[in-house]
Amino acid sequence: MSKTTKPSAVIIIILSHYFIQGVLHNLGHVVTPTFVNQLGIPSFMFGFFFAAMSLGMFFGAPLWGVLGDARLKKPFIIAGLLLYSLGQVFFVISENLVLMTLARFISGFGVSAFITLMLAHLIGHVDVKKRTKYISLSVALFALGVTLGYQIGGIMGDYFIKEVFYIQAALNTVWVGYIALTMKEKHITRVEGKPHIFQSFKEATKLEPSLLIFLIGLTTATMSASVLTKYFDVYMIDLGYSTRELGTFVMVTGFVGLFTNFVLVPLLSKLKKDMTIMLMIQIVSAIVVLIVFRNPNFILMIYTVFLIYHVMKSMFQPFEQNYISLYAPKEKHSSILGVRHAFFSIGMVIGPIVSGFIYDYNPVRVFDFSVVMFMVAFVLMLVSHKMNKQKQTTFEGAYAPTGEQPWQPVPADHE
Repeated sequence: MSKTTKPSAVIIIILSHYFIQGVLHNLGHVVTPTFVNQLGIPSFMFGFFFAAMSLGMFFGAPLWGVLGDARLKKPFIIAGLLLYSLGQVFFVISENLVLMTLARFISGFGVSAFITLMLAHLIGHVDVKKRTKYISLSVALFALGVTLGYQIGGIMGDYFIKEVFYIQAALNTVWVGYIALTMKEKHITRVEGKPHIFQSFKEATKLEPSLLIFLIGLTTATMSASVLTKYFDVYMIDLGYSTRELGTFVMVTGFVGLFTNFVLVPLLSKLKKDMTIMLMIQIVSAIVVLIVFRNPNFILMIYTVFLIYHVMKSMFQPFEQNYISLYAPKEKHSSILGVRHAFFSIGMVIGPIVSGFIYDYNPVRVFDFSVVMFMVAFVLMLVSHKMNKQKQTTFEGAYAPTGEQPWQPVPADHE
């Protein structure tokens, strides 16, 4: 009995952290467009700020991943989140473009510790057959937190703006204390040699070509998602809607995400067709976005057709993260997830920068750009799938080494 009860308690605590992150780290997002506008900063700089945070994640995730595999994960998660709090405060007190960009970089570098290491921590506590289930639950609870964070942040934005960031930083620091008290690590992994930031990038050169192409596809899919996430907020505010109305819509999408991850993902995961589902998501997303932002009835579209996109978005992450985790030997979960998040961050760097300039020219063209990137992602993932199919895909378990290569094709039952 103890063997079943104890892991369940640990997993519940881990999942609670995802919910808390969703709430706290999204309090400021809903008021950021208003804050930037109040300072008289050009719209394209909004993309630069987001890109700077993503660049911080790009450099941070591989480093935290290597450190997490070599040492305990908790101290680095705590250090990263404290850096995030520092970056949030620095962002609002500087009111200088260069310093604000640096603050975004610091926040991204810090938060990547939690994103990378908590996922590795979760995967390390669940059986491979249940990974999709628990990753889906983490995504669902994070999505619920996002809805509450946007709603609370939007309401606060009706009364004050800068103070939202101070409150966010303070609550984030309190959360660090909760992590320090509740996070229990299963074991300590010791890695020979001194870990360094380039270790994960060096390991990335050994990736299977099919996985490398998939990760590039992940980058382009992330470009689309980040463009839609960030510039939808700006677009809705520019159309004259309030932060409260934006927060309300995000709350609705959060409940859609909960339904998707609690009901649809568990059902679809039984099909063992991870790649087919991910390919379908790219096509449907592209079609939905193409329709929504060309219709003059904006509110009707976002509360009907655009919710289909949010179903697709909620489905993608559990299948994608599970798919990549199947390439990872147990002792390298953090490192490989760090590489994964580096590719993910590249999309969040390039997408907002390019879209910032497009938005100033024509806001609707930003969403056209996301459509193109969804299609590019579809092609790259399809190529990766075809390459994977040509290799031997019947292994015992989720990971079977051949030679000295650390990552191998995904097992046949996961395509």
